[in-house]
Amino acid sequence: MIKKIIPAFFCCILYITSYGQQTKDTAVYIGGKNILLSEVVVNSKLDVASFINRVKNDTTFYKAFKNLDILGYTSLNDIRMLNKKGETAASLYSKTKQIEQNGCRNTQIINEQVTGDFYTKSHHYNYYTAELYASLFFAQGTICGENNIVGDKDISTEGVSGMEKHKKQLEMLFFNPGKKINGIPFISNKTAIFDDDMAAKYDMSIDIQERDTVNCYVFSIKVKPNYTNDIVIDEMTTWFDCKTFEVLARNYTLSYDAGVYDFNVQMQVELTHFGEYLIPSLLRYNGDWKVIFKPREHGVFTATLFNFNK
Repeated sequence: MIKKIIPAFFCCILYITSYGQQTKDTAVYIGGKNILLSEVVVNSKLDVASFINRVKNDTTFYKAFKNLDILGYTSLNDIRMLNKKGETAASLYSKTKQIEQNGCRNTQIINEQVTGDFYTKSHHYNYYTAELYASLFFAQGTICGENNIVGDKDISTEGVSGMEKHKKQLEMLFFNPGKKINGIPFISNKTAIFDDDMAAKYDMSIDIQERDTVNCYVFSIKVKPNYTNDIVIDEMTTWFDCKTFEVLARNYTLSYDAGVYDFNVQMQVELTHFGEYLIPSLLRYNGDWKVIFKPREHGVFTATLFNFNK
């Protein structure tokens, strides 16, 4: 425990003393990966190999979203579907409240404003993007028996099929980036950014920055120019708490063109704490999707979560 606390303590001290100074970046070669370290990281004596292993095996980000299954909260939901000209073709703005009680949860709509063809005549979602949003933040009916456990094994689509399988794959891609995702044609291995063949296609760096008064290790990856057509994660920046190594924020861009489908998605996620729980408090999404035999969708949404309770 002492060995873990001391590096985190020095990381915070060195950040303060080095702030404003001209940095001298240092490149290191760790486990087949070239990683650029800022001067403050070098001075902090960070065990880079252990840090990269933590990043690779991180579960805090995905668990933060799993925690939503066992908590009550209020959500402001702003979803807009855009046409080819970038104009709003359909939209939903609502305030909802998730009620959690006795191991069950349901969503109550406090108010809702809808435009365009956001819903079908039978009041189903007319857009795949909206359906994905709903699967994340709206309980369909009353759901019981869920938990927030994230196991040691990779997230799996075993036991699900059809639309539920596609939703699970998208969740894996969005909320567990960097892991191999089975079952998505053409890209399964391309998401495993820490595997040697994929890691060589990225520039990686580690810095230390303050975010909302918390000192963080900032881990960034960006695809090298020669490999832009052979990857799924274009770039990703993650802020890890210096002391706990929990993810506090993540910005990332995903894109790929497989012919039968293509996508280009940008996401920003901010996390906070409610008691012992790490939870997402803000999620911004701007995504363009095209799947064969279905019309192209360009959706923009913002989810703002607050008033958590248990």
